[in-house]
Amino acid sequence: MRKILLVALIFITLLLVGTFGYMLTEDMSFWMGMYLTIITVFTVGYGDFVPVHPSGRIFTVFLVITSVSFVMYTFSKVTETMIEGELRGLFKRRKMNRQISRLQDHYIVCGFGRIGKEICKILQEHQRPFVVIEKEAEEVKVIEDLQYMVLQGEAADDDVLLNAGIDRAKGLVSVVASDADNLYITLTARGLNSQLYIMTRSSGARGVQTKLKRAGASRVISPYSIGARRMAHLIVRPTVSDFLDLTMRAGELDLIMEELQVGPDSHLNGKNLIESEIRKKYDVIVVAIKRQDGKMLFNPKSETRIMASDILIVLGANEHITGLSKEM
Repeated sequence: MRKILLVALIFITLLLVGTFGYMLTEDMSFWMGMYLTIITVFTVGYGDFVPVHPSGRIFTVFLVITSVSFVMYTFSKVTETMIEGELRGLFKRRKMNRQISRLQDHYIVCGFGRIGKEICKILQEHQRPFVVIEKEAEEVKVIEDLQYMVLQGEAADDDVLLNAGIDRAKGLVSVVASDADNLYITLTARGLNSQLYIMTRSSGARGVQTKLKRAGASRVISPYSIGARRMAHLIVRPTVSDFLDLTMRAGELDLIMEELQVGPDSHLNGKNLIESEIRKKYDVIVVAIKRQDGKMLFNPKSETRIMASDILIVLGANEHITGLSKEM
């Protein structure tokens, strides 16, 4: 924009200088001076008006040289802008493709609508690697400005998903506009990676959830259903809802609820909750334990043993949970 304004300013200055120059050297009116300046600058040369005074002819030589220099400068700037923009875009895309090719255990977000934006924001806050697939060019620019990794294309295209590293991905989230598109993306993704965790959006229409699960979705979410339940819970039990909100976003209480998986080499492996001293050392509460077979133990007792691959759902301050995670 600055280059365009600079060129426009130089052009206007050239016209004004030429106009007033001819008014002084050839004793012309403003509009006649403007007319002679324009046909001189654009090298039209109708011949109906020509400088007759020596000073006017000298001024015309100056004006011709200046205008030719201006045209060459403008052409060079336009060319520079075009080439520079193309090269910058090319290098940027290549750099991003290299970054995506190095991703491991990342998430693929298909669609950058209202829901997709919120998902990416939370993934970024929790430092989870992810790449967005979006087909609209305008949205791709928005994603690039947010410094998210992005691929432009159809999320149901095999090549696009492979370029996004679906064979190395930990999960895929499909939140495009229509159920049909989400169904097709889910079906394609499942065919490319049979072990992938796939979460997809549903409009809540009858039979859609069943079809999405048949296509290979691990989890089907209906934003409308969740929104309605959320609003109802705020009416029925507002204090509980407020508390859960605080724990999910580390708000005023500085508490978060997090899930931590017990590694095979963790010193917590085989100990019960008392022996682990999780509450004593880290001031963290174990709310639930999810076993490897999927069984969930809510409010586990003190003698409950922690096993390898268990997922502990804990509640506590962010820094305390960070310290505990290092021992997992």
